[in-house]
Amino acid sequence: MKKTRVFISALLLTAMSMSLLACSGKKEEKSAYSRELDSAVREEIHQNALNSDLLTGDKLENGVIKWLSDWDINPDSTGKNVPTDLAVFQERYGGTIKYYPCTFEERYDKLTEYISSDEGIDFFYGGNLDAFPKGAIKKMFVPVDDYIDFDSPLWEDVKDVNDTFTWNGKHYMAGVQATGDAVAVVYNRKTVAEAGLDDPAVLYENGEWTWDAFQNMLESYVDADNQKYGIDGWWFEFGLMNTTGVPPVSLENGKLVSNLADPSMERVQNWIYDLYQKGCIAIGVGDFGWETKPAYVGEGKTLFYPIGLYDFYTEKSQWTAKYGEDAFFVPMPKDPEADEYYIPTGFESYMFVSGGSNPEGVAKYLDCKRFAHIDEETKALADKQFMADYGWTQEMIDMKNNMQELAEKNPVIDLSRGVSKDCGDLINDSLRLTARGTPWNETYESVSAAVDKYLDKINSDPESADID
Repeated sequence: MKKTRVFISALLLTAMSMSLLACSGKKEEKSAYSRELDSAVREEIHQNALNSDLLTGDKLENGVIKWLSDWDINPDSTGKNVPTDLAVFQERYGGTIKYYPCTFEERYDKLTEYISSDEGIDFFYGGNLDAFPKGAIKKMFVPVDDYIDFDSPLWEDVKDVNDTFTWNGKHYMAGVQATGDAVAVVYNRKTVAEAGLDDPAVLYENGEWTWDAFQNMLESYVDADNQKYGIDGWWFEFGLMNTTGVPPVSLENGKLVSNLADPSMERVQNWIYDLYQKGCIAIGVGDFGWETKPAYVGEGKTLFYPIGLYDFYTEKSQWTAKYGEDAFFVPMPKDPEADEYYIPTGFESYMFVSGGSNPEGVAKYLDCKRFAHIDEETKALADKQFMADYGWTQEMIDMKNNMQELAEKNPVIDLSRGVSKDCGDLINDSLRLTARGTPWNETYESVSAAVDKYLDKINSDPESADID
C-alpha cells in the first residue's frame, strides 16, 4: 500500500492566489480563447474512448456541468488547447463545461451565493486544499460516494489516497491523482554551468540531489555584493519542509493532530534557519529587496527559484521570458535522513457542490480524467499536446514524469486552510519565520498551543467550530 501523509499547511494557497486568469465576477462567461484540436487527434481520442471498457454508460441526457473557479478548464489565455480529458468527455458522453468565473479571493462567497440561489453549481476545485475538512463540516459539499466507485478499475489506483480524505466515513474529495508538480526547483542551466556547478538534473539522475548538494551549490554561488543570489520566491519554505514527509498537522483516524513537536520539523526548520544565516536566501538580502524576482533566474543573478510547475503551463514565450531559454527544473532535494524520497505533492481533486444540478455528469467527467491518465494511448496524445501547447521538450516531460512517480509512491499532500482560515494563516506565517531569521524554538513556543486549540475544537465539536 502506498504511504499517504496528509497535512495542513498553506503551500498551495499562495500558488492559486497567483491565478493564471484574471476573472470577472459575472455569472457566466464564454471563453474568448477558441482553440480546437486537430481533427485526426480528436478522432483518435474518440476511438480510444469508444473502444475502452473503462468508460461505461451512454451519452448523457444532460451533458452540461457547471464549474465555479478562478480558472477555466476550457481553452484560456495560457495557450492551452482543448484538454485531452475534456475532449474525452465531449466525445464519449457529449459533455460540455459551463464556466462560472470568479477571483480566487471570492470563491467561497460566490459559492455561497450560488448555493443560496439554487443556481446548481456542480463542482468546485479541491486541489487548492482549503476545502477539506471545513467544507464538509459546513455542508458546502456533499459526499461523492454515490457517484464515484473507488473500487472500480478506473479508480482503484487512487483509492488509498482518496480514503485519506474522509469525514464521518464519507469521501468529500474526488481525487483524480496525486501530482508531483506542486513545487519544483527551477534554475537556468547556463547560469549553473558558468558558475562551474553540477547540473541538478544530473545530480538527481545519479541519486545525489540531496539537502547537502542543494546547500553546497548555494554556498558556492552566493555573492550578494555582486548580485549573485541563492533562493528566491515564496515556495521554498514549505517545499523544503515537505521533503521530511512529516506534516505540521495530520489527519489520523478521523482526527486532526499537530506534529509541530516532531523532531523532523525541528530539524528542517533549523536547517532553513542555517540557510538564512549563511545568506543563501535572497529575499531581504543586500539590495535584493522583499519582492520576488523570477527574471533574475534568466539573467543569471539567482540560482534557485522553487515554484509550482503551473508557471510552465503557459506558452513557451511566457515562461522563457521569466527564466530564460536554458530554464529547467528538478524535484525538491531529498532529505538525507528521511526514510523515503518525499516531495511536495498536489492533489488534483474536485468537490461536488451541495445542490448541484448534474452530479452524474461531473462523475462522468472525472471518469474521463482518470481515463486520460491511465489509458496509454490517450496519455501519449496528452503529452504530445502538452509539448505542442507549452513548448516543452521531451526531457522536461520525462522530469515531470519522474516527479509524478515520486509523488504517487509517497504522497505528502498539503491541505492549506483545511482546518480554518485562522489556523491556516497562523501555520503559513509562522513556519516561514526561520527563513527570515527567527529561531525555531521561539516560533514553536509562540504557536504550538494555539494550533492545538484550533484542532481540539474541531475534533471535539466540529459543528460549532469557527472554520471560516
